[in-house]
Amino acid sequence: MPLFLLGIFGVYSAVHVYVFLRLRSAFPFGHFSGTLIGLFMAAMILSPIMVRLIERSGYETPARLLSYLGYTWMGVIFLFFCLSLLTDFYRLALYGTEALLFKGSMAVMPSAKAAFLIPLLLALAISLYGYFEARDIRMKSYTVHAPNLPETIGRLRIAQISDVHLGLIVREERLGRIIKAIREANPDILVSTGDLVDGQIDSLTDLADALKEIRPRYGKYAVTGNHEFYAGLPQALEITKRAGFTVLRNEAAVAGGLVNIVGIDDPTAKQFGLAVGEPERDLLARLPRDRFTVLLKHQPIIRGKSIGLYDLQLSGHTHKGQIFPFRLLVGIFYPYVTGWHAFAQGSHLYVSPGTGTWGAPIRFLAQPEVTVIDLVRRQPSSVR
Repeated sequence: MPLFLLGIFGVYSAVHVYVFLRLRSAFPFGHFSGTLIGLFMAAMILSPIMVRLIERSGYETPARLLSYLGYTWMGVIFLFFCLSLLTDFYRLALYGTEALLFKGSMAVMPSAKAAFLIPLLLALAISLYGYFEARDIRMKSYTVHAPNLPETIGRLRIAQISDVHLGLIVREERLGRIIKAIREANPDILVSTGDLVDGQIDSLTDLADALKEIRPRYGKYAVTGNHEFYAGLPQALEITKRAGFTVLRNEAAVAGGLVNIVGIDDPTAKQFGLAVGEPERDLLARLPRDRFTVLLKHQPIIRGKSIGLYDLQLSGHTHKGQIFPFRLLVGIFYPYVTGWHAFAQGSHLYVSPGTGTWGAPIRFLAQPEVTVIDLVRRQPSSVR
């Protein structure tokens, strides 16, 4: 984990060096101005660490203000970096055209100022749009054939939330929108596929109590995500249970006597030396197959030996990249970034784009959702 974090901060620092050099090229400045800009960028690079230290010292308001500033900056500078690279490629193409094909190509070469300001303005515009997209929580519905539902049950509705990240940024207002969407769905079962919490645990009691007011008739189930371990597992589990969820850590339950709900710990548990329970395949193999089996896993990782032992895996973690084009990078590590996927022997996977946000309170081309899955005995015309 330390090497991973060092790598992340190394890349983030390199992006800031690139932006600093682009800024100096567009608007030449002196030593004093350069020092101030460099100090500000250094503070932004270190802001995630500073936020943690401040909030753990009990200063929630300063921590919230710094988190909004630091993480919004993170989103804007990421977008600026991507857009600026496009201008670099464009300028490089003009240089090549000028040298190899015909003269006069340089006439459409943007100036250093234009090459800086155009990506900056676009990044700011996208960030503003992304802030409102992150608040616009949609409901996305699917219908799944479940012939092993009892005849007395025509339809069983499951609502999934994932990656809510309750903390300094996702607070009462955003949670209220999530709760409203869940109430509109009116599910029989509510599941949380990890990362329900994100930051200062002590200040989440009221948020947990708000979630507790949702009481589906067949229960609420949750699994751990990586952030439950980062935040402190005992406290994270306490908040999740206070919100009314039964936490399944490599365990199985039968919801309302109707469907098997299996919850698998996030792999981060092993990194922290907190792994419990039996392996996924062994747990699934001993379940009766006369009930529909829902497998809850935070990360959309498919275990080949488990295929056929469950009907539907629900996952999250990827946020659908959260801010495009980060989705392209996420796809390198996770083949199943978002959406519905079918496998052999009747097993399926749905990867939620997430319901909240991590870091920047921004989403771009990755709208948050509460996923609604209707299990029906009758064969639907298609999964939708």
